Amino acid sequence: MLASGTGTILGAILDAGLAVGVVILDRPCPAAELAGAAGVATEVVERESYGAEVEALKRHQIDVIAMAGFGTVLAPPIFDVYAGRILNTHPALLPAFKGWHAVRDAIELGVKVTGTTVHIATEEVDAGPILAQEPVRVEPGDTEDTLHERIKVVERKLYPETIRLFLEQVQGGATA
Repeated sequence: MLASGTGTILGAILDAGLAVGVVILDRPCPAAELAGAAGVATEVVERESYGAEVEALKRHQIDVIAMAGFGTVLAPPIFDVYAGRILNTHPALLPAFKGWHAVRDAIELGVKVTGTTVHIATEEVDAGPILAQEPVRVEPGDTEDTLHERIKVVERKLYPETIRLFLEQVQGGATA
């Protein structure tokens, strides 16, 4: 797993019983504590060290990568090794609202429905093949924070389910 934040997605994945071989962090964050409590190895790879995450993943014999709120845009070295095996979740119904401010952009545009997408990460941000999506209604009076929290609830259910299916159907039970 690649993580940068509080670890709520990591927690959902662990709670779902999915095997996590290592958590690579781009900065110290609460996800490290959650991984440690679950007995999962962690490594911090600074954002300026593009390519270093590949070496860390190889050391842990990782076959599939799941990004969990990872705040660093990945560089070509990782796609050279893990093409088609990097999963990501995004707080919108791609291809709409790509990028870091998807929830804010959805509210500003006034859409009635947004949601979450699980997709294969590619060098082009939020442009890879879509594996799963689930809609979330935008309620009157929603703020970026309230809508994002409701999207996260759906994401914490959809992402582990999608990872499990990906591992079973595409990779034959590989370790993420």
